[in-house]
Amino acid sequence: MKVRHLILILGDQLDPEHSALAAADASQDRILMIEAVSESTHVASHKQRTVLFLSAMRHYAQSLRDDGWQLDYHTLSNKVRSLSEGLSQSIERYRPDAVQLVQPGDWRVLQSLRDTCEAASCDLHELTDTHFYTTPDDFAAWARGRKQLTMEYFYREQRKRFGILMEAGQPAGGAWNFDKDNRKTFGKKGPGMLPAPQRFAPDETTRNVIADVEAWFPTNPGAMDNFGWPVTRAQALEALDDFITYRLADYGRYQDAMWQGEAFLYHALIASAMNLKLINPREAIDAAISAWQAEPERYPIAAVEGFVRQILGWREFIRGIYWQHMPDYKTLNHYGHDAPLPDWFWSGDTSMNCLRQSVTDTLQNAYAHHIQRLMVIGNYAVLAGLEPMAVCNWYLSVYVDAVEWVELPNTLGMALHGDGGIVGSKPYVASGAYINRMSNYCGDCRFSVSQRTGTNACPFNALYWDFMIRHRASLASSPRMRMVLKNIDRWDDDELAAIQAAANDHRQQ
Repeated sequence: MKVRHLILILGDQLDPEHSALAAADASQDRILMIEAVSESTHVASHKQRTVLFLSAMRHYAQSLRDDGWQLDYHTLSNKVRSLSEGLSQSIERYRPDAVQLVQPGDWRVLQSLRDTCEAASCDLHELTDTHFYTTPDDFAAWARGRKQLTMEYFYREQRKRFGILMEAGQPAGGAWNFDKDNRKTFGKKGPGMLPAPQRFAPDETTRNVIADVEAWFPTNPGAMDNFGWPVTRAQALEALDDFITYRLADYGRYQDAMWQGEAFLYHALIASAMNLKLINPREAIDAAISAWQAEPERYPIAAVEGFVRQILGWREFIRGIYWQHMPDYKTLNHYGHDAPLPDWFWSGDTSMNCLRQSVTDTLQNAYAHHIQRLMVIGNYAVLAGLEPMAVCNWYLSVYVDAVEWVELPNTLGMALHGDGGIVGSKPYVASGAYINRMSNYCGDCRFSVSQRTGTNACPFNALYWDFMIRHRASLASSPRMRMVLKNIDRWDDDELAAIQAAANDHRQQ
């Protein structure tokens, strides 16, 4: 049963143009796919996250069979504990000349598979992931010699390099960045009638996966009754088209807004499909730009540029950061935070309404949009001094679009500033006033967003100002923080002591 190449395809590599398949020969090569139990247990993977991965894998596997590929597919019922175990067994069975693997999105997985092949004395051919615009080597070349890695400068280089939203050598619309136009709130009247995003009823394959996940991982977090994520390429393309048609026009201006009871708003909801490689980022960017070119009066340049920036700029930048700094990146803890994760992270049972809404959305949908993740949950985590890897593991476990290359730098670097400034030049922290401005959460909260201290004061306020007091010296180096820090000079010693006491009381609860 010897084969030439054993091609291992991972659950986040469901690319119809998978690099290993381009030069493969169905008569000589064999594909291996594994539903490894540990991939849902090394962090307590949200049930919808696991359903998405496994259902998408099973659908993809069937498409490979239909195309005539020889395929070994191990379901959960095969009881393969880890990817390494499954690969080791297949190497022993087939004795391939080499294993072919597109670079995983998780350093842990890559190292374990390297070790497996070395132990089996089997060559491992690591292939470039052509799904992205850039490679880790491209990013390393760009980063070389720079004291600070700034996403905005990387993004501009990307625009120029690939000719995206460029007109005669200049940025379309006359500016590189329209972020100032993309911070609107819904106001007191709220968002009104929202276009419902495309959701996909589980087919037989997905229903079988749901049953398997409930049987194998009954204690993992999250609900499954409203699962509707795209699990095939056709569904992913339909979800992309739905976003472009019905939500892109308002995506930009309202991308930072939040509203109680509305989990999806105008967001794209395609990150999970893109991270599983069901659709290519080039397809998403081309679709948005084509819509703008065809109907510029309908699709504002600010909305299209904001969408492009998230993919071409931020997504590629974050991946570059991950591979540039791993594995030491996971050990960083800039502030030395060590508080345990509160139990309500797994239930949403907290009296702080903004956190209750954001965590509940997460547990119900395996999704919360970026401001809920960054400026509500992440904001609280850094102000409350939660241990960074506990927080990072939670984000990795609960979000349907979480793969470590994208989750870790976004959480540790952006949300927690735990990397000390590798990702962002300052911590993204705010008092309750920001949350009140960007949402209607505060109106239904038992705490008063206008009070800094006292029994009824919003905990975000004391935590925020306590953070500013404790880290004033280091924060003062950022020009954007100096005006904020001047507020501290207006308060006497009693007020400062009351703020710090209130923050300490909350952290000790």
